Amino acid sequence: MKNKLLSWKYPFLLLFGIGTSSIGDWIYLISLNVMMLDITNSPLAVSGLYMIKPLAALCANIWSGSLIDRINKRKLMIFLDWMRAGIIACLPFFSSILIIYVLVFLISMASSMFRPASMVYITKLIPTEKRKRFNSLRSLIDSGGFLLGPAAAGALFMIGTPAFAIYANAAALVLSGLVTLFMPNLDTKTEVKENKLSVNTIREDWKVVFHFSRANRYIITIYVLFSFLMIMATAIDSLEVSFATNVIHLSESEYGFLLSVAGAGIMIGAVLNTLFAKKLATNFLIGAGSVGVSLGYLLYASSSSFQIMGTGFFSLSFALAFASAGFQTFYQNSIPVDMMGRVGSIYGLLESLLIIIMTFLCGMAAHIFSIQGAVIGGSLIMLLSTSVLAVFTHIIAHKSFVLHENS
Repeated sequence: MKNKLLSWKYPFLLLFGIGTSSIGDWIYLISLNVMMLDITNSPLAVSGLYMIKPLAALCANIWSGSLIDRINKRKLMIFLDWMRAGIIACLPFFSSILIIYVLVFLISMASSMFRPASMVYITKLIPTEKRKRFNSLRSLIDSGGFLLGPAAAGALFMIGTPAFAIYANAAALVLSGLVTLFMPNLDTKTEVKENKLSVNTIREDWKVVFHFSRANRYIITIYVLFSFLMIMATAIDSLEVSFATNVIHLSESEYGFLLSVAGAGIMIGAVLNTLFAKKLATNFLIGAGSVGVSLGYLLYASSSSFQIMGTGFFSLSFALAFASAGFQTFYQNSIPVDMMGRVGSIYGLLESLLIIIMTFLCGMAAHIFSIQGAVIGGSLIMLLSTSVLAVFTHIIAHKSFVLHENS
């Protein structure tokens, strides 16, 4: 028992760092929105913040994967945490929209680099047989951030100002970096590629990812189909507030409670997933979980009351806990760790581009037709793609260890 606990020492330490960062991310998001609204009194200026994230990812993901696979991941994660903390701490000192947008752009670029870098580090740290349980616990931690983050932001607003909350987020990132500092160094000098980053290097890396994709069509098909689920979810979520207030006519407090219902859904799903991780196959988690998310969105899209919308929110969040844990396990088990940064960054670039396109199309559909019509249409597209994903994972499960293993 003691040896088992010791074997989870670093995973639990890593989960603590992830949880701290997750709560900090929510504080940052809410505080930044409030601060921007206070400065400009313009909802348009606030909405501009949401366009910066995918644009920053487009700029960073072209080259960041090549960098991630060539340098020490632990040192990079610490640097990115502390870099973001420093920039975030500077935000309250500026009232110029342009300067704030530039700083948010830099923060978003660092965040888009941190995700694939941390995925590589996690894959190296966690043995194959423990990945599914770790990802279930991570989903639980993320759901805790979903619930605690907004509550912490609200409490900080009561104590001080949005600027005070932003400083708290910077402190959370400093703490996350300190936690990573005590993690083991998993990149030896012989493993880290020494060739310098150049245009030719980036071009060759793109070719490597292209050849890997051609040689592993099953893996990439599942990757793309699941990514499309998240793309459509982001696009539909852009209409969420408008749907809740203009279609269902919810008050701000009712909408806030709705978000808590979603948080409860993902937390309960994550708890059950953690308890039954060994008994649930990866292909079931991905396929059934993804279809469950789509059905939850369709229920919420078709709703005409708070109760039905709340049921949809709970259902999609509950299913998302299973789907995300399954996909992360699949990704870690099927993408070679020495090229995981490049694969994640290059496909992340395509995802960011599609998020911008699909968000725009959903917005246009809401403008031309109706908000509810746009949300229903997006949910039906999502259901079609996840149905294909579920069938695909079921058919090829016997071909790939990463889809039918139960450890």
